[in-house]
Amino acid sequence: MGEMKSGLKTRVLVVGATGYIGKRIVRACLAEGHETYVLQRPEIGLDIEKVQLLFSFKKLGARLVEASFSDHQSLVSAVKLVDVVVSAMSGVHFRSHNILVQLKLVEAIKEAGNVKRFLPSEFGMDPPRMGHALPPGRETFDQKMEVRHAIEAAGIPYTYIVGACFAAYFAGNLSQMETLLPPKKKANIYADGNVKVVFADEDDIAKYTAKTLDDPRTVNKTVCIRPPDNVLTQNELVKIWEKLTGNELEKTNIAAKDFLANIEHMEIPHQAGIGHFYHIFYEGCLTDHEVGKDEEASSLYPDVKYKRMDDYLRMFL
Repeated sequence: MGEMKSGLKTRVLVVGATGYIGKRIVRACLAEGHETYVLQRPEIGLDIEKVQLLFSFKKLGARLVEASFSDHQSLVSAVKLVDVVVSAMSGVHFRSHNILVQLKLVEAIKEAGNVKRFLPSEFGMDPPRMGHALPPGRETFDQKMEVRHAIEAAGIPYTYIVGACFAAYFAGNLSQMETLLPPKKKANIYADGNVKVVFADEDDIAKYTAKTLDDPRTVNKTVCIRPPDNVLTQNELVKIWEKLTGNELEKTNIAAKDFLANIEHMEIPHQAGIGHFYHIFYEGCLTDHEVGKDEEASSLYPDVKYKRMDDYLRMFL
């Protein structure tokens, strides 16, 4: 794809490009053939890793654009350069929590008047379905909804990308908390372990994002990432690992009341994490609703050969 209706390359500005998912989106946009711009904020200061990452994008063909969230006019000038803006700003409590900063981006896009599509930072649980979420984790969903309302009130065309657990945080560790590596001997299983969950490799999420941003089928739509072979229960995920290693883990089932016990005494980031795990693994919030083929990423873009979790887990052998 990589082209708008004019036949020219789609010009894309990625905001939050040095972040966890943002850097993947930059690379995916370049690979898709988009004319890719990256927001370079002066606040980056002495963060050498981020500076080097920005210039690695430049070597790949991206264009760096200086702008600051504290300088409205610089943001307006930046978005005037492009057709599409993609935000990948962090919205989790254990990292920086910047969801509402996107409201400044909405104001800049509204004033510029040329942007044909805005993709705000989403990529996880679908916010309008999470009004019941436990605090303080609910704050993330409430803020994402505030940004959505601002986008729609401004009449800015949008695409919302939702629906999957990042594999590095949820699959490699067999969904164990407080580690990113597979357990060697014991695994905690949430409830009976039979709630369906969606896992996706972060590079695949970026590829789907790069494909959807100029697709006329996805304008003013929510696109759900639900690759069918990666819709797995926790038990199924653990079995994949046991088959790969030839080693059976000792399993402990954790009832919901025990999982949530003492949550109010934990640090805020831990409370948020516990709440999100609860909604995913006990309530099944990622899979408790139907998604049509015309709104599911792997159906819309079958050319993306997404990574299955058995293949993903091989890196840990």
